[in-house]
Amino acid sequence: MHLVIHAGALFTDEGRLLKGLQANAQVIGQNEGIVWGHRRYRQVLEPALKTPEDGGAAPETHAKLLSMIPQGKPVERVILSAAALIGEHPAIIADGQLYPHAGQRMALLDRALPDVTVELFVGLCNPGTFIPKALMQLSDPQRRAVVTSTDLSCLGWLPMIEDIRDLAPDVKITLWRNEDSPLIWGDILRAIADVPQDTPVVNEFGLLSSLVSEAGQHQIEMAAEVAPSERDATFREALAQVFQDHALPEAIEEELDLPGWSNDLVAAFTELYEQDVARLQSMPDIRFLAP
Repeated sequence: MHLVIHAGALFTDEGRLLKGLQANAQVIGQNEGIVWGHRRYRQVLEPALKTPEDGGAAPETHAKLLSMIPQGKPVERVILSAAALIGEHPAIIADGQLYPHAGQRMALLDRALPDVTVELFVGLCNPGTFIPKALMQLSDPQRRAVVTSTDLSCLGWLPMIEDIRDLAPDVKITLWRNEDSPLIWGDILRAIADVPQDTPVVNEFGLLSSLVSEAGQHQIEMAAEVAPSERDATFREALAQVFQDHALPEAIEEELDLPGWSNDLVAAFTELYEQDVARLQSMPDIRFLAP
């Protein structure tokens, strides 16, 4: 059995991916998969993350997981979305790192499910926009404590991923840039469902269409008539051009309310982000989805 977890990152998809997976329940079911919501995470996995690290909770966690799978049909792939799995507020920035407990939590979960292949899917985003949003979610005392104890300029995604690889080496990791999500939405859904790349999925271009003008939506509708099996690099480039030409500023621009957080800071983080992404894409044991 495979346990497939979409774990954010926080602020990246606002529940859209879970809705997309639920809309494609039939396609997922044909591949012996089921989709669970947040309630199942709280019932099955959250307790396992609060147990001693000796792995004593493994039989209980595994039994609970199996007991919630519908009887009467084969299920080989359990899919759920739980951003809190790799870290919860207020600890998503701590110890000089983003999601400092992600590796430990994934290791604990992997030990609790010894007969299950755990797959982790995470949409990364620019720390230049992620950090101020995360800080503004904290109370004033919490925010001051983080700012005074952390070198924010050193925060990036690479340490988190390296921790997961080191502490939970059996967990399979799939990543993508959230900024690319509108262009690869169908690929993300297919990867999580583990179906072939030419499999049609419901509302594949819904996210992209929600971010562009009516003229852009019309061009996307025309492009969507091309069968998945016939889509090539030129098709991708055409979609990217539609996004560039017709994106609605109010739909893609992010307001950063943290005092003192400037465009220059965002630009500096963007450069570091691109360097981290390049390194992650070069790692042979990580699948990185890209346009």
